[in-house]
Amino acid sequence: MILSLGLLSGFVVLTRASRIEAVPARASLATFPLNLAGWTGNATIPLDPAILNVVRVDDYLNRIYVRGDSTIGFYVGYYGSQRQGDTIHSPLNCLPGAGWRPVTDEHVRLEVPVTVDGTESRSIYVNHLTIEKGLERNVVLYWYQFHGRVVASDYTSRALMVFDALRQNRTDGALVRIIAPVRALDPREEGASFNAAVAFARSAFPLLSRYLPA
Repeated sequence: MILSLGLLSGFVVLTRASRIEAVPARASLATFPLNLAGWTGNATIPLDPAILNVVRVDDYLNRIYVRGDSTIGFYVGYYGSQRQGDTIHSPLNCLPGAGWRPVTDEHVRLEVPVTVDGTESRSIYVNHLTIEKGLERNVVLYWYQFHGRVVASDYTSRALMVFDALRQNRTDGALVRIIAPVRALDPREEGASFNAAVAFARSAFPLLSRYLPA
Protein backbone atom coordinates (compact mmCIF):
# COMPACT_ATOMS: atom_id res chain seq x y z
CA MET A 1 0.00 0.00 0.00
CA ILE A 2 2.81 2.42 0.93
CA LEU A 3 4.65 1.59 -2.30
CA SER A 4 1.48 2.15 -4.33
CA LEU A 5 0.88 5.53 -2.69
CA GLY A 6 4.49 6.51 -3.29
CA LEU A 7 4.27 5.62 -6.98
CA LEU A 8 0.96 7.45 -7.31
CA SER A 9 2.51 10.56 -5.76
CA GLY A 10 5.43 10.22 -8.14
CA PHE A 11 3.14 10.06 -11.17
CA VAL A 12 1.31 13.16 -9.96
CA VAL A 13 4.66 14.93 -9.82
CA LEU A 14 5.50 13.66 -13.30
CA THR A 15 2.35 15.06 -14.83
CA ARG A 16 3.11 18.46 -13.33
CA ALA A 17 6.81 18.47 -14.22
CA SER A 18 8.37 19.87 -17.37
CA ARG A 19 7.37 17.90 -20.44
CA ILE A 20 10.47 18.89 -22.42
CA GLU A 21 12.77 15.99 -21.66
CA ALA A 22 16.50 15.66 -22.22
CA VAL A 23 16.65 12.42 -24.23
CA PRO A 24 20.01 11.46 -25.76
CA ALA A 25 20.30 10.67 -29.47
CA ARG A 26 19.63 7.06 -30.40
CA ALA A 27 19.53 4.89 -33.52
CA SER A 28 16.17 3.84 -34.97
CA LEU A 29 15.19 0.27 -34.11
CA ALA A 30 14.56 -0.28 -37.84
CA THR A 31 18.36 -0.41 -38.23
CA PHE A 32 18.82 -3.27 -35.76
CA PRO A 33 20.84 -5.96 -37.61
CA LEU A 34 18.98 -8.68 -39.47
CA ASN A 35 21.96 -11.00 -39.02
CA LEU A 36 23.75 -11.51 -35.72
CA ALA A 37 25.75 -14.46 -34.36
CA GLY A 38 24.20 -16.86 -36.88
CA TRP A 39 20.62 -15.63 -36.30
CA THR A 40 18.80 -14.47 -39.44
CA GLY A 41 15.85 -12.11 -39.12
CA ASN A 42 13.10 -10.89 -41.41
CA ALA A 43 11.97 -7.33 -42.00
CA THR A 44 10.10 -5.77 -39.11
CA ILE A 45 6.55 -7.12 -38.87
CA PRO A 46 4.13 -4.18 -38.47
CA LEU A 47 1.98 -4.27 -35.36
CA ASP A 48 -1.77 -4.27 -35.85
CA PRO A 49 -3.14 -0.69 -35.64
CA ALA A 50 -5.41 -1.73 -32.76
CA ILE A 51 -2.37 -2.95 -30.80
CA LEU A 52 -0.40 0.19 -31.63
CA ASN A 53 -3.30 2.26 -30.33
CA VAL A 54 -2.97 0.47 -27.00
CA VAL A 55 0.82 0.27 -26.55
CA ARG A 56 1.46 3.74 -28.08
CA VAL A 57 5.19 3.18 -28.59
CA ASP A 58 7.41 5.82 -30.19
CA ASP A 59 9.61 3.23 -31.91
CA TYR A 60 9.51 -0.54 -32.05
CA LEU A 61 11.10 -3.67 -33.47
CA ASN A 62 9.03 -6.80 -34.11
CA ARG A 63 10.82 -9.61 -35.94
CA ILE A 64 11.25 -13.35 -36.28
CA TYR A 65 14.83 -14.66 -36.09
CA VAL A 66 15.91 -18.18 -37.04
CA ARG A 67 19.10 -20.15 -36.35
CA GLY A 68 19.13 -23.84 -37.25
CA ASP A 69 16.03 -25.42 -35.71
CA SER A 70 15.45 -22.51 -33.31
CA THR A 71 12.91 -19.74 -33.92
CA ILE A 72 12.73 -16.54 -31.88
CA GLY A 73 10.17 -13.75 -31.75
CA PHE A 74 11.98 -10.53 -30.83
CA TYR A 75 10.15 -7.37 -29.76
CA VAL A 76 11.50 -4.08 -28.45
CA GLY A 77 9.08 -1.27 -27.68
CA TYR A 78 10.64 2.12 -26.97
CA TYR A 79 8.98 5.12 -25.31
CA GLY A 80 10.62 8.52 -25.58
CA SER A 81 8.44 9.81 -22.74
CA GLN A 82 6.02 8.26 -20.26
CA ARG A 83 4.58 11.49 -18.87
CA GLN A 84 1.37 11.53 -20.92
CA GLY A 85 0.09 8.12 -19.84
CA ASP A 86 1.93 6.30 -22.65
CA THR A 87 3.57 3.84 -20.27
CA ILE A 88 5.20 0.49 -20.88
CA HIS A 89 2.68 -2.35 -20.76
CA SER A 90 3.71 -5.43 -18.80
CA PRO A 91 3.38 -8.70 -20.76
CA LEU A 92 1.69 -10.15 -17.68
CA ASN A 93 -1.18 -7.74 -18.31
CA CYS A 94 -1.32 -8.20 -22.08
CA LEU A 95 -0.88 -11.97 -22.48
CA PRO A 96 -4.14 -13.06 -20.79
CA GLY A 97 -6.07 -10.71 -23.08
CA ALA A 98 -4.55 -12.56 -26.06
CA GLY A 99 -5.58 -15.93 -24.61
CA TRP A 100 -2.21 -16.93 -23.14
CA ARG A 101 -2.04 -18.39 -19.65
CA PRO A 102 1.19 -18.10 -17.62
CA VAL A 103 2.28 -21.52 -16.34
CA THR A 104 5.51 -20.45 -14.67
CA ASP A 105 6.75 -16.99 -13.69
CA GLU A 106 10.19 -16.40 -12.18
CA HIS A 107 13.25 -14.17 -12.30
CA VAL A 108 16.44 -15.67 -13.69
CA ARG A 109 19.98 -14.34 -13.78
CA LEU A 110 21.78 -14.22 -17.11
CA GLU A 111 25.40 -13.50 -17.84
CA VAL A 112 25.41 -11.38 -21.01
CA PRO A 113 28.16 -9.68 -23.01
CA VAL A 114 28.30 -5.90 -22.91
CA THR A 115 30.62 -5.57 -25.89
CA VAL A 116 30.11 -7.16 -29.30
CA ASP A 117 33.48 -8.91 -29.08
CA GLY A 118 32.47 -10.43 -25.72
CA THR A 119 35.46 -9.07 -23.80
CA GLU A 120 33.18 -7.52 -21.16
CA SER A 121 30.07 -8.98 -19.56
CA ARG A 122 27.56 -8.32 -16.80
CA SER A 123 24.87 -10.18 -14.87
CA ILE A 124 21.25 -9.16 -15.40
CA TYR A 125 17.96 -10.39 -13.94
CA VAL A 126 15.10 -10.96 -16.37
CA ASN A 127 11.61 -12.42 -16.24
CA HIS A 128 11.19 -16.01 -17.38
CA LEU A 129 7.66 -17.13 -18.27
CA THR A 130 6.19 -20.29 -19.72
CA ILE A 131 2.83 -19.54 -21.32
CA GLU A 132 0.13 -21.77 -22.80
CA LYS A 133 -2.81 -21.33 -25.15
CA GLY A 134 -4.59 -24.56 -25.99
CA LEU A 135 -1.89 -26.98 -27.14
CA GLU A 136 0.61 -24.19 -27.83
CA ARG A 137 3.38 -23.36 -25.38
CA ASN A 138 6.04 -20.64 -25.47
CA VAL A 139 9.03 -19.66 -23.37
CA VAL A 140 9.27 -15.92 -22.77
CA LEU A 141 12.13 -13.76 -21.48
CA TYR A 142 11.48 -10.07 -20.92
CA TRP A 143 12.91 -7.09 -19.10
CA TYR A 144 12.73 -3.31 -18.87
CA GLN A 145 15.76 -1.39 -20.10
CA PHE A 146 16.36 2.31 -19.53
CA HIS A 147 19.23 4.69 -18.75
CA GLY A 148 21.75 1.85 -18.63
CA ARG A 149 19.64 -0.28 -16.27
CA VAL A 150 18.10 -3.70 -16.82
CA VAL A 151 15.16 -4.37 -14.49
CA ALA A 152 12.90 -7.41 -14.19
CA SER A 153 10.35 -6.09 -11.68
CA ASP A 154 7.39 -4.05 -12.96
CA TYR A 155 7.18 -2.11 -9.69
CA THR A 156 10.90 -1.40 -9.51
CA SER A 157 10.97 -0.15 -13.08
CA ARG A 158 8.12 2.28 -12.38
CA ALA A 159 9.71 3.51 -9.17
CA LEU A 160 13.05 4.09 -10.91
CA MET A 161 11.29 5.86 -13.76
CA VAL A 162 9.75 8.32 -11.27
CA PHE A 163 13.16 8.79 -9.64
CA ASP A 164 14.87 9.47 -12.96
CA ALA A 165 12.14 11.90 -13.99
CA LEU A 166 12.82 13.97 -10.90
CA ARG A 167 16.61 13.63 -11.01
CA GLN A 168 17.35 13.67 -14.76
CA ASN A 169 14.09 14.92 -16.33
CA ARG A 170 13.88 11.66 -18.30
CA THR A 171 11.15 9.03 -18.53
CA ASP A 172 12.30 7.23 -21.69
CA GLY A 173 12.57 3.45 -21.56
CA ALA A 174 11.82 0.19 -23.32
CA LEU A 175 10.38 -3.28 -22.97
CA VAL A 176 12.55 -6.06 -24.44
CA ARG A 177 10.79 -9.39 -25.05
CA ILE A 178 12.04 -12.68 -26.50
CA ILE A 179 9.66 -15.55 -27.30
CA ALA A 180 10.74 -19.10 -28.18
CA PRO A 181 8.02 -21.59 -29.24
CA VAL A 182 8.09 -25.02 -27.60
CA ARG A 183 7.70 -27.62 -30.33
CA ALA A 184 6.18 -30.32 -28.11
CA LEU A 185 4.81 -30.58 -24.58
CA ASP A 186 7.98 -32.20 -23.35
CA PRO A 187 10.32 -30.88 -20.61
CA ARG A 188 13.31 -31.46 -22.90
CA GLU A 189 11.75 -29.35 -25.65
CA GLU A 190 10.92 -26.62 -23.15
CA GLY A 191 14.53 -26.65 -21.98
CA ALA A 192 15.73 -26.37 -25.58
CA SER A 193 13.45 -23.37 -26.16
CA PHE A 194 14.72 -21.69 -22.99
CA ASN A 195 18.32 -22.25 -24.09
CA ALA A 196 17.52 -20.76 -27.51
CA ALA A 197 15.94 -17.69 -25.89
CA VAL A 198 18.98 -17.22 -23.65
CA ALA A 199 21.37 -17.63 -26.59
CA PHE A 200 19.48 -14.98 -28.54
CA ALA A 201 19.44 -12.62 -25.55
CA ARG A 202 23.21 -12.93 -25.30
CA SER A 203 23.58 -12.21 -29.03
CA ALA A 204 21.26 -9.18 -29.03
CA PHE A 205 22.13 -7.55 -25.70
CA PRO A 206 25.44 -5.86 -26.59
CA LEU A 207 23.73 -4.11 -29.54
CA LEU A 208 20.81 -2.68 -27.60
CA SER A 209 22.77 0.22 -26.13
CA ARG A 210 22.79 1.84 -29.59
CA TYR A 211 19.00 2.01 -29.54
CA LEU A 212 18.20 2.44 -25.82
CA PRO A 213 20.25 5.38 -24.51
CA ALA A 214 22.02 5.16 -21.15
